[in-house]
Amino acid sequence: MTSGKDAMGEQPIFTCKAHVFHIDPKTKRSWIPASTLAVNVSFFYDSSRSLYRIISVEGTKAVINSTITPSMTFTKTSQKFGQWSDIRANTVYGLGFSSEAELNKFIEKFQEVKEATRSASNKASNGTVITTPVTSANASPVTTRASGGALSDAGPLLDPPSMQPSCTSPAPASTSQDDTGGHHRTPQSSVSQPNDSPKHQSNEGKSPAPGPTSSTEVQLKYENDRLKLALAHSSANAKKWEVELATLKNNNMRLTSALQESTANVDEWKRQLHSYKEENQRLKSKYIELEAAKGGTEAAVELRKELATLRLRVETLEVELKSKEEDLKRVTAGKQPAEDRCKALQQENAELQAGVSLAQAQLETALAAHESQRRVMETLNAQLLVRIQELAGIHREIATALQT
Repeated sequence: MTSGKDAMGEQPIFTCKAHVFHIDPKTKRSWIPASTLAVNVSFFYDSSRSLYRIISVEGTKAVINSTITPSMTFTKTSQKFGQWSDIRANTVYGLGFSSEAELNKFIEKFQEVKEATRSASNKASNGTVITTPVTSANASPVTTRASGGALSDAGPLLDPPSMQPSCTSPAPASTSQDDTGGHHRTPQSSVSQPNDSPKHQSNEGKSPAPGPTSSTEVQLKYENDRLKLALAHSSANAKKWEVELATLKNNNMRLTSALQESTANVDEWKRQLHSYKEENQRLKSKYIELEAAKGGTEAAVELRKELATLRLRVETLEVELKSKEEDLKRVTAGKQPAEDRCKALQQENAELQAGVSLAQAQLETALAAHESQRRVMETLNAQLLVRIQELAGIHREIATALQT
């Protein structure tokens, strides 16, 4: 049966306070403060994906969102400062603590979580189905910093920045989850007071874990951090949409201005075309007047004579046309009887051709009958000749017989 913590998904397992720094993405040789004061830095474990993350939020800004991998290395560069490189986020994180004991606790927890991550990776390589961890850049709604080049696992070792020690009491650490499978130990108290000695801090680390109330408070803080991340993401999207809306409005104004200018140009061109037409008509009228004034009276008389001649010619052609039409009608009327007679002759010719064909057929039939009769007569003649010869032979035989 699934416990309440399992149902809640990602759970905090360790929390401490520290100043957060990011490496300068341009120079890679200096630190940039990411938080104004010491903020909560928490380890979270997602049992559904076997994923460990380090998250820190200041206000609505996520200053750390790093997914822990087996290849990560946390380097202690001074008594109160340490750093690690996140290749997936393409940056180097730095943490400044109020005491060396707090730094050592963080290093111990970092190593513990890294070993648990390595064990989970080994199980996955041996056939255990484990969801692939997402990168910290994809897991966070806040846009990651752009960087000019790739970083190594350890990152460049830089001198720790100068910072003011935090006087704020650290938040208590929550108990570890029951379903981590023994990959990490029960978390200790996150940090001690700045004036506590390392021995006293060690004793605090051995104190019993806080009760359910402390775990609930840490969970509420985690949920609050997640809501802040979502709010920051929404604010970024709203700003982006505002910029796009302003761009669209600007483009719309430019297009409207261009359309109005084009409409004004079209109206101006129409007015110019109308004025050109009027000017052309006026010039044509003036040209006709000048031509009429230039010819004088003699030209008018000659034009009248030519006009009269043309009219007479037209009348003559009309008379000739009428006479031709009458001739055509007469020819058409005389053509009709000739066509009838031609048709009658053609019919008579067809009848004669039919009679000739019939007579020729009868002649051929008669010739065939005559040929048949001739052949019969020849056959009878041959038979008669044979009979006569036989009778002659019989007559000779009788005569011979009588003589003897």
